[in-house]
Amino acid sequence: MTPPDHNAPPATDAEGNARAYSVSELAFALKRTLEETYGFVRLRGELSKITRHASGHVYLTLKDERSAIDGVVWKGQVKGLACQPQQGMEVIVTGRITTYPASSKYQIVVETMEPAGVGALLAQLERIKAKLAAEGLFAPERKRPLPAGPRVIGVITSPTGAVIRDILHRIRDRWPCHVLVWPVVVQGDQAAGQVRAAIAGFNALEPDGSIPRPDVLIVARGGGSVEDLWAFNDEDLARAAAASAIPLIAAVGHETDTTLIDFAADRRAPTPTAAAEMATPVLAELRAAVSDQEGRLMRSMERLLQNQRTRLAAAARGLPRPGDIVALAQQRYDMAAGRLDAALEKNASAHERDLVRIGSRLSPGLLERPQRLKAERLVELFARTTPAITRRLERAQERLINLDKLRQSFNPDGPLSRGFARVHHADGALVRSAAALSAGESVKLVFGDGDRHATVDGATPGEAPAQKRPAPRKSPSPVPPTAQQGDLF
Repeated sequence: MTPPDHNAPPATDAEGNARAYSVSELAFALKRTLEETYGFVRLRGELSKITRHASGHVYLTLKDERSAIDGVVWKGQVKGLACQPQQGMEVIVTGRITTYPASSKYQIVVETMEPAGVGALLAQLERIKAKLAAEGLFAPERKRPLPAGPRVIGVITSPTGAVIRDILHRIRDRWPCHVLVWPVVVQGDQAAGQVRAAIAGFNALEPDGSIPRPDVLIVARGGGSVEDLWAFNDEDLARAAAASAIPLIAAVGHETDTTLIDFAADRRAPTPTAAAEMATPVLAELRAAVSDQEGRLMRSMERLLQNQRTRLAAAARGLPRPGDIVALAQQRYDMAAGRLDAALEKNASAHERDLVRIGSRLSPGLLERPQRLKAERLVELFARTTPAITRRLERAQERLINLDKLRQSFNPDGPLSRGFARVHHADGALVRSAAALSAGESVKLVFGDGDRHATVDGATPGEAPAQKRPAPRKSPSPVPPTAQQGDLF
């Protein structure tokens, strides 16, 4: 089949309409047009999103402040480049423009590459890195060792995505332990602030609190471009990582990606999975090591016992034979054992005769007479003690009655029922003498049937006119509230 000529005028159908192209025909026509028009171009831009494929090809993106174009370096051209592609590097490349028909994208096939300077982002990163290094934040002596067998691991990463699944899966296979996940965003303007807050939050946990404090922290994110990972180049985030009291592992990006937090952290992992491996030992390897140590210990004990046996055998050669030592005692034992049966039978016969002799004198009356005597003594004792107990109870009752009468005589409210009254100050204190009262002072009179308020007039007892004793009052009639004021004198 002859391929169509894309440069020829479009064919028409029977009705005079332009013939419809297939998608493939149009895609390859555009591909040929681009390749013929831009067969050789020279571009300057900053490298980003560099991916080295297993086949050896290198895929990358060239960008400036407003636009970006994808590029590819075929396997045969990679080794001949003047410089190897690195994130953030500004380069000048030559090549040809082509398209990828399967996705309708255009790209540049890079043939040569030479450095043109350091990109803006990379230059800014180098300035911050030099500043923090001068302050000693990257010094090896500040790095804290990782715990050998962590009980709790804190992971700071996005809760969605393959990173957290890879970390949890790796920890579960190697060292099953408690994992706390602090969800954060790992890209964008808010990423650095959320990661700093997560590091501070884990460090603020109490060691014995309701939420366990992690023994090691992992800050993880998958790979990406320089812009995607730029949040982890934040200066404040690097300082927070360096100031963390909990050992911290940075696992940001792939092995070729480097951020400031990688230098400030206690350990840097090339991938999140590698971070999980750094934070945890292999349980199977520990078990194997313990088993090996146990085997060595058992072999050492066996050698020690064998040496002791050898020394004992050497020392035993200078001693008499054990059989000669115990032979005399064995002979005495045999003679005593031979007489033992007859002695036991003779002893049993003697006890049997004693039992028959004593048993003939035993009868029920010997037991009944002591019981009867004890019962008679108990009845007699009860008859003597009952009147004494009754008299003591009567005397105790009389004392109790006398004490109750004495208690009633001490009752301060007792005289009130016999016509007396008790005088109190306005604050409730008891008036104990007339001198304690002053003219015009309000007092309270407490009677047996209630309280009344009065006012002292100030006259002395000698000046008070003689008053007749009031006749007994009848039952009180209702008195208006204004007439309830009484007079003490």
